[in-house]
Amino acid sequence: MLVISIQSQVVHGHVGNSAAVYPMQAEGVSVAAVPTTLLSNHPRYPTLRGRVLDAELVADLLVGVEERGLIERASVLVTGYLGSEANAQAIADFVARARRRNPKLVYLCDPVIGDDGKVYVAEGILDVVRNRLVPAASLVTPNQFELELLAGIGVTDVASLLAASAALSAQGPGGVIATGCTLADTGAGQIETIFCAKGQATRFATERLPIRPCGTGDLLSGLIAAHLAKGAAVEAAVRAAVDGVFAVLIRTQARGSEEMCLVPWPHD
Repeated sequence: MLVISIQSQVVHGHVGNSAAVYPMQAEGVSVAAVPTTLLSNHPRYPTLRGRVLDAELVADLLVGVEERGLIERASVLVTGYLGSEANAQAIADFVARARRRNPKLVYLCDPVIGDDGKVYVAEGILDVVRNRLVPAASLVTPNQFELELLAGIGVTDVASLLAASAALSAQGPGGVIATGCTLADTGAGQIETIFCAKGQATRFATERLPIRPCGTGDLLSGLIAAHLAKGAAVEAAVRAAVDGVFAVLIRTQARGSEEMCLVPWPHD
């Protein structure tokens, strides 16, 4: 059970691979983690050190992944925050090679583009995600804003959610896992993750807690990948991942932490 995970990395806090790798390992899954950035922390802090990694370095690391035979061994490939257009292109090239070399490989694309109505990635990344990564994906995990942006369809209810998901699936993905959803009929005080495939929507609602640490989407995609690598069906993987993220958020709220508390204390 091996997952190749291509995402950002931070020294402090939990976003990107720094949110996803340990939870995947805790599920008993091996992880080949490839960084796209090396930063001191996520950008919500008043200072930020480190940088987006050069595309030549990222591409070279991915060649190393190939040379070690990890593509053939892996069951799931995950991409998240890409850092730059050049990185995005190099990663899209790798995804194409990986899918050719291992047709059974599940590619889970987390199209990290923005949230709350704002695009926060470098210029050019959106085009690579839309035109190269989403069409190559087995599954995509956009938040509600990203789904609207990629599909060009506003999402307000189940019907529009299914229409937007169908627009993405028409490009190639077999399913869309929409995260952080608040629809017209979402229960008061709740937030939903919704798996859409073949015109059907399976909804997973949890309480909306009064906290919003960074990296919850990265954690969710990592846990989905881990459960898929262990052989779970997509719906079961999403259900287990949603439960896992909610447990982390409950623990984080109880400790009063600004960062997700991934590691339980003995008395948790």
